[in-house]
Amino acid sequence: MAFDIEAHRGGRALFPENTLTSFAGALSMGVDTLELDVGATRDGVLVVAHERRLNPDLARDANGVYVAPPGMAFVELPLAEVKTYDVGQIRPDSAYAKQFPEQRAVPGTRIPTLKEVIDLVRKSGNAEIRLNIETKIDPDHPTESPDPDKFVSLLLGLLEVEKFSDRVMIQSFDWRTLRLVQQRAAKIPTVYLTLQRGSAPTISLTQATNWTAGYDPADHGGSLPRTIKAAGGAIWSPYFGDVTPALVAEAHELELRVVVWTVNKPEDIARLIDIGVDGIISDRPDLLRKVAADKGIALPAAFPVTP
Repeated sequence: MAFDIEAHRGGRALFPENTLTSFAGALSMGVDTLELDVGATRDGVLVVAHERRLNPDLARDANGVYVAPPGMAFVELPLAEVKTYDVGQIRPDSAYAKQFPEQRAVPGTRIPTLKEVIDLVRKSGNAEIRLNIETKIDPDHPTESPDPDKFVSLLLGLLEVEKFSDRVMIQSFDWRTLRLVQQRAAKIPTVYLTLQRGSAPTISLTQATNWTAGYDPADHGGSLPRTIKAAGGAIWSPYFGDVTPALVAEAHELELRVVVWTVNKPEDIARLIDIGVDGIISDRPDLLRKVAADKGIALPAAFPVTP
């Protein structure tokens, strides 16, 4: 596989995240992969959203009022109610709005279903682009999503019905879902997400955590690549600040691809390409394309489409 240019949530620095608008923007620009997140409604429909709940910084009700924190969980809402919320404009003056001042507001934008995203990809005519689908599940908050078995059944069932299984990767910080995908759909690449720093790391090099499905890096020499290889992963997707040239080399020796998240500064993109990562997930696919082209990487074709 060639270098993978991934639009994070469709390119959330430019468009309302995880919406048909953002995915259409990324398709029209030209990327290899649409990165997105899925949860499930009360009636078992997979919807595209980063949080397991309605996001108070994004979701407005029919009266134009942003929902109160923490927002209702999607598993508590039927799809018909989810579709009443407008997620086309970040709450003004929020920390999130300050993070992405260039994002173009598109009032009236709705939370899409995963099927609607697949339909948009087909509408674009792009027969090569892939979806990198993250299961939004947290072992510490089990009531906020379907259990791993049901979650994977819903996802694989939809992909089978849509005949789209050969154009996806499935990623998660919660490795339980990845293990189930490997057991039930071995041809779908699994992407092991990791975060080692900050206030909420999902991985420790010295012990198993609730996120690692019983796998302990201490049993594999304290090596994340070796742990992921042992778990059956195809791709390691670490936070970009956790990556070193030595780790990339180790992963490649184990025949793991390395796709880092979430990289938005041109100098960081250039450095990571130079140390040999296999792909980059970015909120700024436009900048990612530019730096990749400067590095001699062939760019994916644009497929202009409207939501």
